[in-house]
Parts: sequence; C-alpha cells; structure tokens
Amino acid sequence: MKTREILARCLEGTRLSHDEAVLLLEEGNLLELGRAAADIADRRHGRRVTFLIDRNINYTNICTSKCRFCAYYREESAPDAYLLTRDEIFAKIAETLELGGCQIMLQGGLHPGLGIEFFEDLLSSIKERFQITIHSFSPPEISHIAGVSGLSLEETLERLKRAGLDSLPGGGAEILVNEVRHRVSPGKISADRWLEVMETAHRVGLKTTATMMMGCGETIADRVLHFQALRDLQDRTGGFRAFIAWTFQPGNTELGGEKISSVEYLNTLAVSRLFLDNFDHVQGSWVTQGKKIGQLSLLFGASDLGSIMIEENVVRATGVSYAMTEEEMVSLIRAPGKEPALRDTAYRVLKTYDNL
Repeated sequence: MKTREILARCLEGTRLSHDEAVLLLEEGNLLELGRAAADIADRRHGRRVTFLIDRNINYTNICTSKCRFCAYYREESAPDAYLLTRDEIFAKIAETLELGGCQIMLQGGLHPGLGIEFFEDLLSSIKERFQITIHSFSPPEISHIAGVSGLSLEETLERLKRAGLDSLPGGGAEILVNEVRHRVSPGKISADRWLEVMETAHRVGLKTTATMMMGCGETIADRVLHFQALRDLQDRTGGFRAFIAWTFQPGNTELGGEKISSVEYLNTLAVSRLFLDNFDHVQGSWVTQGKKIGQLSLLFGASDLGSIMIEENVVRATGVSYAMTEEEMVSLIRAPGKEPALRDTAYRVLKTYDNL
C-alpha cells in the first residue's frame, strides 16, 4: 500500500524523494509503475511518440580510458586501431542526408593525439559542406580535449560551438556514483567532472541529453543517486533535452557478467519518468532491448524511441545488433495506439504519418 500512496502523491504533483524512488524500485508493482509513468508521459505529450534519423560516426576507436564494459576501444598500437579520414567522414554524412537523416553524432575514444585544433577544423569543414546538426562529443571527450589542449572546459566548449558544434550527447555517464565508476571505468572522468562538463555546456548555450547505463553491478540506491544528480542539475540549468537509459551489454567485454532482465529495465525506466519531473523527454532503448521491449517502453513512460540509426558500432561490438527502418519504426509506435512523428535534435516535429 505504501508504494501506491507514493504513486498517488506523485501523480498529484509531489516530487519523489530518494527514499521513495528506492522503495518503488524495490517493492513497486511493475504494471502500476508503468501505468503511472505512462500517465505522466501522456500529460506531457499526448499519444505522440517521436523518433529521428541520424548516424553515429565513430571517428576513432583509439582510447586511453580502457573501460572494462567496452568492447570497442583499441590501443593506438593495435592492428585494427583507426582514425577516420576527413573524406571518409564526409562520405558518411553525405549518405546520411541522402537517407533522410538530419543529425550526426561524432563519438570516439579518448585519442591521445587529438587536440582542439583537430576538432575545430573538422567541425567547420563539415558545416561548410553540409546542412546537418552536429550532436557530438560526450563529456569524457570534451574533458579529454580540454586536457590535451591546455584549456578550460568553458574555453573548449565555446571554441567547439563557434566551429559548428550544436549540442552534446550524454554518453560516458554510466552511473554517476564514483564507487561504481572506479570499478567499471577507472580511467574515465569522475561523476562530478561529468556533471561539470554538462553544466558548463548549458552555461555556454549548448543543450544536451543525459544518459544512464544500468546493469553494471550498481545498486538500486546508486541508480536513484544518478537520477538525483541529473534532476538537481536540471533544476539549476534546464539544459537537458532528454533522459536515455540503456542496459550494459556484457558480450566481448572485460567486465563480463549477465544482462539485467527486461522487467528490471522497464521498472527502472518507469521510475525515471516519475523521478525526473523536470525532463520533457524520456527515451526508450530499442537498440539494447530489441524492438518488442522498445515498443513496451512506450507503456512505461517513454515518449521517444531515439533513432533508427543508420550506423551504430559500439553496442554492435558486444555482439548485440538490431536494425530498424523508418517504416518499421512507424508500425512499432502505432501498434500500442501511439502517434508516430519524425523529429529533429531539438524535438521539433518534421513529419507526421497520419495518412500512412
């Protein structure tokens, strides 16, 4: 009964506390959580569910971080280490536009030899040739570029913005609890540094997304501490456009272990929608969960299904690979009675499918 009382107060507008969210995750009824989260999503967005067409361009797999959960990174001396040429990147962008994409996400490892000038030149050369949104460089990359270049975060972000950077993805958050981070990604930036990058980005006028990777050995309380850190920052800046949670994929990784269940994923997704009351959008992860659970996420608080992803390599490196066409995405959204809409990075609707 206690969890039902918490849900009732939440639906009336009372903000969830840390302890209440933990209780919901530990003892809440899955279907009741889903109904409450779906109610919140419906109040914000009605039946509309959005998605976009974009491409992840992993410009390098050379990385000094060596996260134990990552199957994609390589040392600089590895035979399959790479850094894409400018022409290779341009070809991928041109193909993205031909396929109806409106955004690229440049993401790579923490390459020890790439400073601010490399990225400024890359961004400006893209903007000179293409009309496309550059939603790129996670907080660990931004922090790394700043360090290599001897710049502050603010200087780094201002220069990248002037060169053509439009917004930042939320990668590298994993779990924003340092005890967990030290175990799974000891070479990556701290939770405080991740939040500092995001707050600085918001201050210089760059919108961002926020993410969480669940299932890497964290506790329920750790997940809620992660939610709390994001909600507190959003209270201060309002700079996050969306929250995106996905599950750790253990295949081919040093960390290994077992995948968490789809039930646990949906349970956590629902509570994230209830807790993050200052986030407009919560995204379902069909890329790690598959199409059917991605579809179910629409009944557990998700109002967006991310991208059909013309290219994705990091999750694929773990042995997990799902593909999606625009037509499949539209059908997937329609089946539970939702209204599909194609969007851009800023969640502006580009196309509806009323007559299809």
